[in-house]
Amino acid sequence: MSTAVLTAAESPESLTEQTAAAVGALDDLLDLAAQRVRALVSEDGRVSSKLMEQEQRATHGLAWFATYVESLRQLDAYARRLSEEGRYGTLEERIVQLGFAEYLAQIFGGIPMNQGEIVRLSDLAISADEARAHRVREIDVLIEAGNRPAIRGEITSLIRDQAGHSTFGDPGLDDTMEQIRNEMRRFAEDTVVPNAHEWHLKNEYIPLDVVNQMSELGVFGLTIPEEFGGLGLGKEAMCVVSEELSRAYIGVGSLGTRSEIAAELILCGGTDAQKQHWLPKIASGEVLPTAVFTEPNTGSDLASLRTRAVKDGDTWKISGNKTWITHPVRADIMTLLARTNPDEAGYKGLSMFIAEKPRGTDEVPFPADGMSGGEIEVLGYRGMKEYEIAFDDFEVDAENLLGQVEGEGFKQLMQTFEGARIQTAARALGVAQSALDLGLRYAEERIQFGKALVHFPRVSDKLAMMTAELMIARQLTYFSSWQKDSGKRCDLEAGMAKLLGARVAWAAADNALQIHGGNGFALEYAVSRVLCDARILNIFEGAAEIQAQVIARRLLETRGIQ
Repeated sequence: MSTAVLTAAESPESLTEQTAAAVGALDDLLDLAAQRVRALVSEDGRVSSKLMEQEQRATHGLAWFATYVESLRQLDAYARRLSEEGRYGTLEERIVQLGFAEYLAQIFGGIPMNQGEIVRLSDLAISADEARAHRVREIDVLIEAGNRPAIRGEITSLIRDQAGHSTFGDPGLDDTMEQIRNEMRRFAEDTVVPNAHEWHLKNEYIPLDVVNQMSELGVFGLTIPEEFGGLGLGKEAMCVVSEELSRAYIGVGSLGTRSEIAAELILCGGTDAQKQHWLPKIASGEVLPTAVFTEPNTGSDLASLRTRAVKDGDTWKISGNKTWITHPVRADIMTLLARTNPDEAGYKGLSMFIAEKPRGTDEVPFPADGMSGGEIEVLGYRGMKEYEIAFDDFEVDAENLLGQVEGEGFKQLMQTFEGARIQTAARALGVAQSALDLGLRYAEERIQFGKALVHFPRVSDKLAMMTAELMIARQLTYFSSWQKDSGKRCDLEAGMAKLLGARVAWAAADNALQIHGGNGFALEYAVSRVLCDARILNIFEGAAEIQAQVIARRLLETRGIQ
């Protein structure tokens, strides 16, 4: 195969022909990588969890490689869709060019799983000769032509012209979704943005009048069916709302997460009576839920959960410890996971409860018998507050066992994972967009050596790459929402969106702070908050390492099987 590099002008194919050829070649290479990694982690013809753990670099690297391939596939689909609709402008084309050039170069040179861990094709048992054989001419053209100073500079120039708009570049959504975005943007600009940094610095709750306004806008009932008082919209709308509210403040963007999780648990696993009773109250915001799953010594290992629920007549008595519980003081109900069968090891002995509780205050956080706890002080992700909670014979009515079935708690929770990860990916988009907004504004306003920072190539390049990566993550996230709304299994795509989105948000926040220089390290500047908020995205709803492990297992079940 010839590896001679052609410029875009010398290449006979259109950009979309080049991107399609590149994605096709990457698909073949991904199949080969899956075969090689499967060989590393298989024992007696089956994938071994023990070997997967031993070969984490290869398995997690496979997950990242597949995430990049799917990201470029969706970026290619985005370009085609906008072209067909006559919406594919110069900025959108430059974003596609830069995105393909950079991600292709990383695939063949090294994908950053985080700042200090770079996975290369050799880690996936792909030889240099095999990598070259799959690096078709179109890939070389895209890498050479797409990441040039003129393209990066043009992207920055174009987003400067769009400063203050909802997004940089057409995200490719229909008019209804854009109307929802604009409504949320107006609310956020008027109510949240002027106050968010003060709430963060003072570690204050998001005021209840803001929560009430969100209720009136339908945020808490967004995806709840109309028959239960919700708006009956899909996960796409959830992404739009989560992104825009998180762009203003991740705490506000995350308020709806607990309602989303609780509603989905009840919709999927609740009895008819539970649906009729709880869903309208959640949709209206009358009831604020919190999720009570994690324990101090279990983290992501929910199979080791020890909190115990014992049946006593018409009640269940809950005893045990929970941690990293978000917004529990002001919550009215807890979706609470506990072990109802101590003789059943692992997931099978777990059950889910809709546990009612009174609202508390900072002074008396948990005014309920059998329940106590203390605040966990955190760097960011404030506005709702984190707590550790101890239960000692805390009583839950028997009628509030979800679905009136024991031992189904983990299965019921699993049904919410797709939606939760899509929503977290959308929150990451909002944080990344906020970082880009702040970085661009400061780069235009700050004068050094007689000119604005934005005119220095290293600053301009940062802004351009932030723009391209944000659009890549956005397309992957919205694709996963469309899959979910179509009733298709999308745990793989949702996991990829969350994995990539969290890294993109952190990189954007870090770069935005760097643009601010020393001022970015000052608490008075909002970018310091955005950096702290971005860091949690790589941890909750499945830490990046857990997420990569889950993605890898699915890939090894489906990719490259001969």
